[in-house]
Amino acid sequence: MQPSDKALVPFVSVDNMMRLVHHIGVEQMITQIAQQIDSDFKRWESFDKTPRIPAHSPHGVIELMPTSDGEAYGFKYVNGHPKNTSEGLQTVTAFGLLADVYTGYPTLLTEMTMLTALRTAATSALVGSYLAPKNASTMAMIGNGAQSEFQCLAFKAMCGIDTVRLYDTDRNATAKCAANLQERGLTVVACQTPEDAIEGAQIITTCTADKKNATILTDNMVGPGVHINAIGGDCPGKTELHRDILLRSEIFVEYPEQTRIEGEIQALEADHPVTEIWRVMTGQAKGRTDDRQITLFDSVGFAIEDFSALRYIKNAIGGTDFYEPLDMLADPDDPRDLYGMLMRAQ
Repeated sequence: MQPSDKALVPFVSVDNMMRLVHHIGVEQMITQIAQQIDSDFKRWESFDKTPRIPAHSPHGVIELMPTSDGEAYGFKYVNGHPKNTSEGLQTVTAFGLLADVYTGYPTLLTEMTMLTALRTAATSALVGSYLAPKNASTMAMIGNGAQSEFQCLAFKAMCGIDTVRLYDTDRNATAKCAANLQERGLTVVACQTPEDAIEGAQIITTCTADKKNATILTDNMVGPGVHINAIGGDCPGKTELHRDILLRSEIFVEYPEQTRIEGEIQALEADHPVTEIWRVMTGQAKGRTDDRQITLFDSVGFAIEDFSALRYIKNAIGGTDFYEPLDMLADPDDPRDLYGMLMRAQ
């Protein structure tokens, strides 16, 4: 018995996701995902919101990130295992699902390892477009792993940077990033120290992998007027910035209940003031207010960003062959006769 069309769920594999990215273009796709995130953040109050649901182990963390706007439901499964790199495996892998709230039926299943890199870069550059100094031209990229190229290209496409200064404790990672960014319209400078990397940078992005309290940036490294895009702190016990930097900065977050557990601000008192970035996007709160202000986006990733990315992919694959119809829903002739369907299949 062949499944009906309503029982087939579009599935976007890693291969098809890469085909879709090349079809649209990396920078264009990041920009379009950012536009979807911006649109969804501007209706923030219509979403169900909860901190992601983690399962920690000595080896890493596995998390579920769900949300719904009342019409569609989405979730992402994602892991974070820094030790994987030494074993030839990805630090982060992910997949996601979108469903129709009215029927409960899934409407999309997709890989999200590649998609998470795209949506993380899209979120970073989107927030940068609200908070970074005007006419910023140089970004320091500290941590040159799997996210780094996406971040650099996102800030080029959306914030107009033309120079990136790269640093990683692993010089092979920096060489990899520099090679991947060749002929992408950026001046790429490989640096020997983090101090060298931030020289002349108006935007500083930190994206390191080790899940520990670290001081990637010390207080004396951060001068007035910069925007810090801190995306590496993403679990309890992991930070990248010296506490004094936080005390000098205007801090912007996605969802405070989650960020206080997992972000840089876990190092601060629980009542330390922060601004939810959706309020800046809707004009309810101020972003950057002067040229000397230090703005800090303490980003840990939030489910609405994944929801936006899932909605984007669902629309983008329409009328294309960048997906496979997946037979994953039982569809008996009589909805009450699941057993009969099983017996007839014999």
